[in-house]
Parts: sequence; structure tokens; C-alpha cells
Amino acid sequence: MPDVSRLDAYQFHEQEWADYDELLDTFEWQVPDSFNMATYICDRWAEADGERVALYADDLDGGRESYTFTELQEAAGAVANYLRDSGVERGDRVGINARQRPETVIAHVACWKLGAVSVPLSTLFGTDAVEYRLNDAGAVACFVDDTNADTLREVEDDVDSLETVVTIGEADAEGDEASFEEVMAENDSEFETVDTDAEENAIIIYTSGTTGDPKGVLHAHRVLLGNLPLFVTGFLNMELNDDDVLWTPSEWAWVATLFDVVFPGLFYGRPILAYTADENFDPESAMELIERYEVTNFFAPPTALRMMEQLDNPGRWNVSSIRCIPSGGESLGDTIVQWAQDVFEGAAVHEAYGQTEANMVAGDCTALIESREGKIGPPAPGHDLTVVDPETAEANVEPGEVGEIAVRYEGNPVCFKEYWQKPKKTEGKVRNGWLLTEDLGTMDEDGYVEFHSRKDTVIISAGYRIGPVEIEEALAAHDAVADAGVIGVPDESRGEVPKAFVVLAEGYEASEDLKSTLRRDVRDRLAEYEYPREIEFLDELPKTSSGKIRRTSLEGRQS
Repeated sequence: MPDVSRLDAYQFHEQEWADYDELLDTFEWQVPDSFNMATYICDRWAEADGERVALYADDLDGGRESYTFTELQEAAGAVANYLRDSGVERGDRVGINARQRPETVIAHVACWKLGAVSVPLSTLFGTDAVEYRLNDAGAVACFVDDTNADTLREVEDDVDSLETVVTIGEADAEGDEASFEEVMAENDSEFETVDTDAEENAIIIYTSGTTGDPKGVLHAHRVLLGNLPLFVTGFLNMELNDDDVLWTPSEWAWVATLFDVVFPGLFYGRPILAYTADENFDPESAMELIERYEVTNFFAPPTALRMMEQLDNPGRWNVSSIRCIPSGGESLGDTIVQWAQDVFEGAAVHEAYGQTEANMVAGDCTALIESREGKIGPPAPGHDLTVVDPETAEANVEPGEVGEIAVRYEGNPVCFKEYWQKPKKTEGKVRNGWLLTEDLGTMDEDGYVEFHSRKDTVIISAGYRIGPVEIEEALAAHDAVADAGVIGVPDESRGEVPKAFVVLAEGYEASEDLKSTLRRDVRDRLAEYEYPREIEFLDELPKTSSGKIRRTSLEGRQS
């Protein structure tokens, strides 16, 4: 195994800091020339403390298992040998279409041990989505579990590059497919991880924009290191203990799960919980898992927290183990924060910010700096953030003025290499040395970032720039609202006005009186011009497979 240091730059939680500014001023990136994610999240722990638990898995139906780091290494070694013998070469792309389960992590590690590039895919994808991504990536192999095996089989003949399919779990192998169990049983577990440069291709994560085909965001092995500073500040709140257990209910197909929780947790040698059930998020199951495994760090999307808030008598579960609840993807309302702090007995509730191209770049760290309502938080150590003019990409926007949030690109290991096979898209993403997030926001004089809206979803009403997220948060603060989505709709006098689509909480019924109440509540919370002129009640909101509101679908209801 290559000589592996502990990389002291990312152990800053072990030091005492006078304040957050001192940490920001002191931190410097440490990126070894030779760096392979499999070595750092698996092999080095197997060598140093092989019996340490790396993964727990539970389906809450009696099925439980765990993997030590030694078992993770051996499993990944067997899979890597199989892939190599099947013709997968260094740099080849390999799809991983499986839910939360140990095999998902094993497949990623096996790819990296071989020098191949993993391509995570959501199990919620249909045929068109799977076919497009596998074809675009030129995937030569794919792992798939029972949740999406039939979907893959429908399209595999249309993916010319695909030669190898490995089925996982209840998905029985058919034809030329191999089962994961067969791969494990029939291949040598010894495999020496290749020596990769930190800049070598490691993973492609697809992200859907508002226009055009999904883009494959290509990251190098160094991307893991770029995620670690905010993981320590925002997700650990500067505290790492031997008994820590990390879990997120979100699917393991996105940058915000793989690189917010799974791989950073393994980098620090802490076990990750996999909930292998098929059903949608269930708040009671979440509480049961937290209690059973004494989860300490719970990365919960705002939607999940809002669903948990609807629970009757959450004191039925002992969830006192929770120490930190990071969240992201959309802003948290103060009512949710207060509820979580009450139920989880004073746990730190943090917001975090990033995107697939540059993840984990800003967020709270209440151990060192105060949290401010409505603010995401300051930049994470190592990340240079600013707000630029959306048209010119010049960093001349005054504190408090709305502009486009931007991240310094050069020398930042978290930043993507390119959009796979889309050079023009890549060129437009980085301007004047800044990676443009396409998110509108502000930065105050203390460096706190506040998200306003996506650049292409801002509502312009009578000259006012209105962010839909702010209205959604105001609506969600009302007891009657379980979820809300807001778009701009044409208006003869104002150009555009906000329209809200509202999902009601249990026990509430749609009525014109309730619409009036919600409009008045938003007007009171925000501004006269921001309240939704129109409100439509829905049974559920259209969302992407990563849980974000699909505004284009809401806009389609207006045509």
C-alpha cells in the first residue's frame, strides 16, 4: 500500500481555536500528488484497525448486517478483480444504480481501487434517464439492485458500451449477468489499489439543469479532500468521537450524500448506517433507526425534518444520541430549527451549502461562530466565496446586495474538472477565475451567505427581484402547510407575480379562507410585494429524485 499520512490539515478539530476567523486564516489545503479515495476511506483503516466497523445495514424488517474495514477491503478487492477480469480498465466508467446498502459503497471502492470511474445513478430513474446517462458516460459496466434491474434490462441493448452487469440483493442474475454474491465468492479478495494522481478522474455525478440534457460533473480523486473542511465544521461541529455513527435518509446517488456523509465519514474511520428499505422516507422508521444505532450525526434534508415535525409524541423514542443535524438543499425555517433542537435535546442544527460542481463550501459551525436565522453561514475553511455581478461575473457586488454566489476555482480541490464531453458548458461555468453557482444570494459584511433563488427562477415583479424559496419558507412556517413550491406567473401590470402550490398538513382542508390566511401570513412575514397572489392546493409537489422541487413541472401546469 502507498505511504499514507493522516493528512494533518484535516484534523483541525483536534486543536483549540480562539474563533472561526482564526481557523479560516490558518487553514491551508493539503493535497498529496498521489491520492486515491479507496486508499484513504478503506485500505488505510483496514491496515490500521481492521476490526473497526465501517458500515451498518438495516431494513427494519429483521435484516441486519455490518462490515468491518477489513471486510470492506476484501469485498472491494474481490469486485475489483472481477471487473478487471471482465475487461474494465483504468479510466473506464462504471454505473452504480443501487440504493443505500453496503454493496453500493463496495462498488465505488472497487472502481477506485482499479482506477476506474464510478457513475452513481438514482434508483428512481426511469428508462430514458438510465439510458441517457450510461450512453453519455460510455459505461462499460453497471451494478444494479432489485429496485431498478428491470429498468436497466429494458435499455441495456441500447447502450453499446455496456458489456458487464452485476446484480445486487434480490435481483437475480439473468443471462450474462453476474450476481454480487457470485462475484464475492469466486474472486480473490487480494487486490492492490492502483497509485493514482490526485487529479485523476474518479467519479461522474449527473446533475439536471433547467435547460438541455443532464450534465455529467467530472471530479478527480482530490474532491474528497475538498469536502472535508465543512464536514468537520458543519457536519461534526468540531467534535469527533469513537462512538460516532452517521446517517442520512437521502439516496446514495448524489454529491450531497456521498460526499457530505458516506465518504467523509469513512475517511475519518466512522461507521455509516445504510437503511436498505425500498419505501419513501418514513419519519417513524427514521426515529427507530436513530434510537437503535445511537446515531450521532444525522444529515436530514428540510423535507425530512418537516415530515418528522408532524410526528405525534416524538418523545416515544430515545434520540438523545444525536449531536449534530446538518441540512441543505433548501433553507431551514426557524420553527424547524427550534423543533429539532427541542426533540433532539439541544443538538446543533446547521445549514450547509454547495452544489455538484463545488460541494460543501459554506455553512454553520456553532461550536465557533453563531448561527443567524435566514443565513446559510460563512465560507468553510479553504473556500474563497464571493457574490459577483450575474451579467459580468465581476466581484463588485456590495455587502447585502443580491448577486451570483461564486467560488474561487483555482487551487480548490472540491471544484469539478469539467462537464463530461461538454466543453462549452464547462467554459461558461468558470469565468474570471470564479466557478459560478447560478444561485443568487447575498453576503453580508461578516461573510455570512444568504441564498435567494436560482439565477433562472428569480421572479421579477414590478421591478422587485423575488426569490421563491423565501416565500416557500414563509408558507411552510404555517401549521396548515406541509410543503410548498413557488413560481412566477405572468401578470399584466406587474410582469410576474408569485404563485404558490401548497400541500396541506394532515387535518387541514383547502378553502378560500385558508388561502387568504396564508397570503396574509406571508405578507406579514416578508413584504407586501412578496405574498403569493395565487395559491393552488396539490396532493403532492413534483420533485426531482434528489428531493428538490421541480419548478418546470409547476410551470407546465400554467400552459
